[in-house]
Amino acid sequence: MTLDSIAIILFNEFETLDVMGPVEVFGRLDNCKINFISPSGLPMTSSQGVTLETIRVDKPRYKHILIPGGQGTRPLSQDDRYIQWLMKQFEFADTVISVCTGSALIAKTPLLNGLRATTNKLAYDWVTSLNKKFLWQPSARWVHDGKFYTSSGISAGIDMSLQIVNDFYGLNIATDIAIK
Repeated sequence: MTLDSIAIILFNEFETLDVMGPVEVFGRLDNCKINFISPSGLPMTSSQGVTLETIRVDKPRYKHILIPGGQGTRPLSQDDRYIQWLMKQFEFADTVISVCTGSALIAKTPLLNGLRATTNKLAYDWVTSLNKKFLWQPSARWVHDGKFYTSSGISAGIDMSLQIVNDFYGLNIATDIAIK
């Protein structure tokens, strides 16, 4: 399996570095297209004021998906329509990646029930309260279980992205990306 494309789900008040750290890693892969997606296709603005265009996605079509964290995860975790849309995207995907509190949105689905996951340590109590059926790992920087990769925060998201490159392409390519 290759990472020929990665869809990054954006929402208003996403954390810029949760997105751009992994983009820096995955963008160095030959032939890996990065798409920013949302259910509306509207531009989305990060908490830091960075606005990115998104592609509207109704039906799932991406095999590799990343969801960042950020302040926007809090209201979205209570939006049932949004969570249903996310769940369909995650069910279709072969790889689901979350950075920071992006795992809060996964926690609103049953998809990680019985699997290990982690999240941002500063938001740990809130995120883990959303689903007690996940096997939360309080001290892990990142966790890989099944098709899910979850990380604890910004720099851990970059480290996790390098691990994903290692898992797909091997240590030499991951190391080459890390040192360039």
